[in-house]
Amino acid sequence: MIIAVLLFFLLFLFIGVPISLVLAMTTILYIILTGNLSLLESTPQRLFSGLDNFGLLAIPLFMLAGELMNAGGITTRLVNLAKVLLGFVRGGLAYVTVLANMLLASILGSATAQAAMMSKVLIPEMEREGYPREFAAALTLASSVVAPIIPPSMLFIIYGTLSGASIGSLFLAGVIPGLLLGAGFIMLIVLLGYKYNYPKSEPAKVSEMLIAVVKVLPALFVPFIIIWGILSGAFTPTESAAVACFIAFIVGVFLYKELTVKKMPDILINTVVNTATVTFLIATANIFGWLIAFEQIPQMLAQSMLSLSDNPLVFLLLANLFFLLIGLVIDGIAAMIIVVPVMMPLLGIYNIDPIHFGVIMSINLTLGLLTPPVGIGLFVVSSIGKVKFEKLVKSITPFLIVSLICLLIITYWSDAVLWIPRQFGL
Repeated sequence: MIIAVLLFFLLFLFIGVPISLVLAMTTILYIILTGNLSLLESTPQRLFSGLDNFGLLAIPLFMLAGELMNAGGITTRLVNLAKVLLGFVRGGLAYVTVLANMLLASILGSATAQAAMMSKVLIPEMEREGYPREFAAALTLASSVVAPIIPPSMLFIIYGTLSGASIGSLFLAGVIPGLLLGAGFIMLIVLLGYKYNYPKSEPAKVSEMLIAVVKVLPALFVPFIIIWGILSGAFTPTESAAVACFIAFIVGVFLYKELTVKKMPDILINTVVNTATVTFLIATANIFGWLIAFEQIPQMLAQSMLSLSDNPLVFLLLANLFFLLIGLVIDGIAAMIIVVPVMMPLLGIYNIDPIHFGVIMSINLTLGLLTPPVGIGLFVVSSIGKVKFEKLVKSITPFLIVSLICLLIITYWSDAVLWIPRQFGL
């Protein structure tokens, strides 16, 4: 019976049904086919229980903070800072793209949103400077993968909520992996820059650099206050999201003076729509997870894994392959909600730290944005950047290879993830 249900699941995905509806329809179909119609009575309650978690309140708050920062002029100042600092070297605007995405990652926390926003800003600018449009699109998309890794991260909030892992520890654990990914992309740009003779601009004056740094300090204050507040115990990750909204509002209205009353309706509408999309997905994934638990799939998967190997290094390799395959066809948030309850029982068996595992899972599922056939990021950037899908896939390949190398380093060198949390006693 479960095989028939999974076939319907794949069919719904193939014909383009939204993933949230796929999860709901598959679960209801399973109940009907098995004849356990009494389970339908408790389905609404399970939909609600999937959202009845205080930690999930951070999602709309961080989304609101991101919208406020975009409308308040913080984004443009971050991009300008990166351009002033790095624009003068060969391939400078390419480095700017990586650095700007890393700075924005500490604010937005959503790879898809970041890729869409940066595509509008940087792809036309890079093309005007003489870069191939498909390279500009690929670099912008690849750089956005650091968004769910550098804190605050939406994936870390969801993983922490589902697994019970400390969200504050996950935020700290994402710092070095995010920097490692950024460094990998910069090394690739160095090689490509000299091979294809990428352009460079005039060096900025020292006074221009100082002005750019001073202007961006209020924007950088937001991630600082989030991390400091969580570590000091002043507030929880959810409360830190509310503090981020307050600071973003103050900075946008009173310091940068770009956040106006006229912009507020669009900001609130975008926040509500994006929040509704994510929360509905979480609710439907919760009842699908109930189906998985009812069929004892976690136990079967644990037995299968142990039959293959009891070596944790082999398990991590298999887990990486599994997550990459899942990321090919399912959105990262949906995949995490489905997979975390299945994989958590295995961590104790293989003695793997859940913080380390959460970072590995987040990177894998984010890489799904870069991979066909369902890579959402590919479609978003291809549409906004007006680049043919096939050309974008070809151009993204070197960045995907670099990302996989970084992923292997993070997987088998746990200190790259856990060193910072350990310094704070977490």
